[in-house]
Amino acid sequence: MSQDLTKIFVLDTNVILHDATCIHHFEDNEVVIPISVLEELDQFKRGNEQIHFNARDFLRSLDDLSTGSDDSELNKGDGKIRVVVNHNWHPDVEASFQDDCPDHRIINCAYKLHIDNPNREIILVTKDTNMRLKSRSLGLSAEDYSRDAIEDVSQVYTGSRLVEDVGGDEIDTLYASYGIDVGDINSVIDPLPNENFILRNGQKSILATFDPFEKKVIRVDKPMAYGIKPRNAEQSFALHMLMDNRIQLVTLSGKAGTGKTLLALAAALELRSDFRQIFLARPIVPLSNRDLGFLPGDIQSKLDPYMQPLFDNLSVIRHQFKSNDKRSIKINEMLEHDKLLITPLAYIRGRSLQKAFFIVDEAQNLTPHEVKTVITRAGEGTKVIFTGDIYQIDHPYLDKRSNGLTYLISRMKGQEVFAHINLEKGERSELAELASNLL
Repeated sequence: MSQDLTKIFVLDTNVILHDATCIHHFEDNEVVIPISVLEELDQFKRGNEQIHFNARDFLRSLDDLSTGSDDSELNKGDGKIRVVVNHNWHPDVEASFQDDCPDHRIINCAYKLHIDNPNREIILVTKDTNMRLKSRSLGLSAEDYSRDAIEDVSQVYTGSRLVEDVGGDEIDTLYASYGIDVGDINSVIDPLPNENFILRNGQKSILATFDPFEKKVIRVDKPMAYGIKPRNAEQSFALHMLMDNRIQLVTLSGKAGTGKTLLALAAALELRSDFRQIFLARPIVPLSNRDLGFLPGDIQSKLDPYMQPLFDNLSVIRHQFKSNDKRSIKINEMLEHDKLLITPLAYIRGRSLQKAFFIVDEAQNLTPHEVKTVITRAGEGTKVIFTGDIYQIDHPYLDKRSNGLTYLISRMKGQEVFAHINLEKGERSELAELASNLL
């Protein structure tokens, strides 16, 4: 391909921290890494978070590629990778942005390439919305890194379908025999593994799911888990899949108050004898993107505000029983002996979890790579549950199309060991549901 026809992609630091392999996904185009990016990556070399692993991986990869290179230019197939070292402010950028900061230096690098290469398309790739807006104000092209983003969030798999006009005999047979062959329900076409259905014929209806292991459509009753009863069809589907140990990976999505974490925790307690340990974890995304070091107190004091919602869900379950009830006492014993562990997700990363019931809350704040890292920790006999709301994201560089929960649902759909349900109706309280819908 002619050099004039290839594009030049200028990478921001957050793209590399999001995906350490990003430089391998620009085909035969040229990738430019401003020296400011390497300086920023230097600050992320030490630490145990996923971004620190990504920084180290990228720097090692770049070091390997640069071995024997000439003038910082690296050949990778038909593409080229180049580190731009020179930093002199272009008058247009200097006039627009007064502060000398890494973001403005990266924009300056892209702008000078834009001026020096009038016949080539220069694109700044960044996950920072504000940086994209600043770049466009100078006439630069700027894009999000969207390799792991889905095309249309409205098409995200919900995990359930309403099927009308099912034969009354088929519904009666399901009530009587628990399961029937999928071919006997003509209205259901090509059900996905563990897909859920509300089958209806006039006044008759039944909840059902396609069992990929038995190759049958089976009835879904309203199971109870550690005193928690489902209040709607989606919650019934959720508890059914949570309590089926053949299903090793479950995702629960839905707005606040739909019962995602509560149902997962109740199922874990109900199945406690099947697992060595129950982990309830969540990623820490400090408010206003400020580090935990800004909060007062020791490490436990810093973490408590982030873990409190998980303890709140545990309290809902515990308060169903009297203090001397053996089920309430059992929860206390599990906490004391670390059989039930509520912890930040970062403390789990790097471990191999054997025969664990592993719940990851607020999974929409994870990147796709972080989700993969968590799942690959699962050892023999481990069940992993991700819960979250893809429309309520606190992470500064993720959105409803690119977050790890959306990515996981879209990629795992159709696998026999995976099940998903989107919980639609809030059950926290009538007031909470009203506020969620109207405010």
